Amino acid sequence: MRNIAYLIFPVLFFSCSVFRTTTTAPKTEFRGVWIATVANIDWPKNPNDNTAKKKADFIRILDFYEDLNFNAAIVQIRTAGDALYPSQLSPWSKYLTGEQGKPPKAFEYPLQWMIEETHKRGMEFHAWLNPYRATVDLDTLSLSNEHDFYQHPDWMVKYGKKYYYNPGLPEVREKFNTIIAELVQNYQVDAIHFDDYFYPYRIKGEVFNDSITYKKFGLPNQNLEDWRRSNVDSLVKNVHSTIKKHKPWVQFGISPFGVWKNSDTDPKGSNTKAGQTTYEDLYADPLLWTEKGWLDYLAPQVYWSMDYPLASHRIITQWWANNSKGSHLYVGNGTYKIKNNADKAWKRRNEIPKQLNLARNQDKIDGNIFFSAKSLISKHDRVVNTLKRKFYPLPSRNPVGLVKTKRKILQPSLASYKRHNKTVELCISHNDSVPRFLNLYRSKSGFEREDAILSQKKYLSEGEQSICLEANNIKSPMGISISDAYGNESEVLLIQTP
Repeated sequence: MRNIAYLIFPVLFFSCSVFRTTTTAPKTEFRGVWIATVANIDWPKNPNDNTAKKKADFIRILDFYEDLNFNAAIVQIRTAGDALYPSQLSPWSKYLTGEQGKPPKAFEYPLQWMIEETHKRGMEFHAWLNPYRATVDLDTLSLSNEHDFYQHPDWMVKYGKKYYYNPGLPEVREKFNTIIAELVQNYQVDAIHFDDYFYPYRIKGEVFNDSITYKKFGLPNQNLEDWRRSNVDSLVKNVHSTIKKHKPWVQFGISPFGVWKNSDTDPKGSNTKAGQTTYEDLYADPLLWTEKGWLDYLAPQVYWSMDYPLASHRIITQWWANNSKGSHLYVGNGTYKIKNNADKAWKRRNEIPKQLNLARNQDKIDGNIFFSAKSLISKHDRVVNTLKRKFYPLPSRNPVGLVKTKRKILQPSLASYKRHNKTVELCISHNDSVPRFLNLYRSKSGFEREDAILSQKKYLSEGEQSICLEANNIKSPMGISISDAYGNESEVLLIQTP
């Protein structure tokens, strides 16, 4: 765990100026986007679309963010007791097929396909699940007989206009652990990801009725609030253990609501006036999870503008940077609000660039995630152009998880070299068992000086021991290396252009 992975040669930071508060792009930076399936927010656009249309729409999302040099897609594969993949544990999602429990036509393995398409574009695939939401409304007649509402009615708690899994039941946590094990063992996911929904957001005048469960499982002298938080803590701890048991390199990340506590209820909280908080209302304690080492990354949803009076993005981001420990920290940015919110700050095209600059100026922040995928596609061209030119002109390495196993990776071999006018096709082979990326570097000095930059990445799936890429500007010296999921990297193979 203490062994820190290193590169064979250093890579210079490259300049990415924007406005007056220019920051330098880190050589390692998480650049993620949430692809929401609940209510068909991002994908599929319509559950009744044919398979070809569904695939084309997903590829369009990936291509857009690949062009922006993003390196991770966080795809929602479980919305409310359902699944966007074949499972013995959950029924098919209605957001994929139009009817819960109905399998998709000519699309038997959608998750496998999504993972492969994401990896083809050099991006990690983070499987996003909602652990406790059982339904999205009270229309239980539309649920499949395979849904836990019918299989385990004693697990359900009605609250507001939804049903939720009772977090206090050990059987609920065990079922979810089984779901995680099924995913990690059967799919080449790079991470398991939870959003902000733990205990539900508080509804005035409503009571989340778990009193019987509390009476049965609560410890002596343990109040209801602490007991609820302990239930969520157990879920997080157990899921972390399940993931690492099967594949230690698969990461675990959570994206909590942006405000831990307001300072008026706890001096350690942020100087905000949020109506609800993740600790007091959702019974989630992400600071504990990172301190305990249960998370590889934390990505609080800081969806407000920089100086929003009640919950300033600036104040909250700096608070997380100063208070979270033991894991990577990414900032969740609300790109869906651009020119679509009563807060006038979102009418200005520099709101997101200012937020990105703020994150890069915090030593403990390692990247950003945008919500949601559709928010920038075919709209806000000026913002997108700024991101491409000023922030993300070149690829970056993905941060690796907390499990860092020191291992030697042999230098790859050049299997073939084919020149096509102004481009060249390079095919390499390697024999590493836990690869992750093929890295193409450029250097004006032939790598004698520290000016090499990462210009292209290809994802190497488990067991994939050969891969090809196409490179342009063939007059510039090139070097290729292999890096694994733990952050180790091989020596660079220099490519001599004829």
